[in-house]
Amino acid sequence: MNNVHRSRKIAGSIGTYVAAVAVFVFAVFPVYWVLATALRPTGEIFTREPTVLPREITFEHFERVLSGVLIPGTSFWSFLTNSLVLTVGSVVFAALVSLLAAVAVARFRFRLRSAFIVMLLVIQMVPIEALIISLFVNFFHLGRTLDMELINNLSGVFVVYVAVALPVTILMVRNFVAAVPKDLEEAAAIDGANGWTVFWRILMPLVAPGLGASSVFAFITAWNEFLVAFTFLQNNPGAYTLPISLQYYFGAVSIEWGSIMAASTLLTVPVMIFFLFVQRRMVSGLTMGAVKG
Repeated sequence: MNNVHRSRKIAGSIGTYVAAVAVFVFAVFPVYWVLATALRPTGEIFTREPTVLPREITFEHFERVLSGVLIPGTSFWSFLTNSLVLTVGSVVFAALVSLLAAVAVARFRFRLRSAFIVMLLVIQMVPIEALIISLFVNFFHLGRTLDMELINNLSGVFVVYVAVALPVTILMVRNFVAAVPKDLEEAAAIDGANGWTVFWRILMPLVAPGLGASSVFAFITAWNEFLVAFTFLQNNPGAYTLPISLQYYFGAVSIEWGSIMAASTLLTVPVMIFFLFVQRRMVSGLTMGAVKG
């Protein structure tokens, strides 16, 4: 019986490892293929006998993306600057607003508090694609009313990105604020700390993992978004972001797959850097945020 039990245990372990390796390969292979295609010469990309490993490695596609001019007066670096300004601004502003809103929802009791939380949940169920036309029309008329340029300008896209990120970030950060015992804040207040000191020295360090976890969602949402940016900025190529620039490699006659894969690889680098920067806070944030709702 012991041998049978040991054999079943070994077989179960082997099956678990095989399944884990299969899932890993399934998830990583598309990323590898993008990078491998970006490093292949153009002639090898369109060969009828593709190989897993490139027969020859070249950086010509990366050079074309980094130095090429897709639209007069623009370049990869201008697209990158627009994306960074838009994404970093959205993440910072969404984190600030979500922190203040989460503290209000978790610490204070007011009318329609439950309705506000339910509203945040309902908003997440509505895809941005269903709202894009109404958003464009409303921002167009709002810009005329306020004498501001909200269309063909990064400011309008910035407002939409923040609005999209806020429901999720508020709910995530709220869990962290609710998990912080009120006794800590009361003890600090008894020791003479004012409201700002309690918020900055007591609450902020404990809620920081939640901000790190929520900021990853806000960053990826803003960085990879295409539809809103293209709809709002279609008449201002100088404000285009990196995802919009990819469409210009799809020609009427041929598609520059090497350049597309090279640009896609470069597009993922800032996300990886940001993820590595906040990974510790994100991991602790996902675990701690699930303790108390």
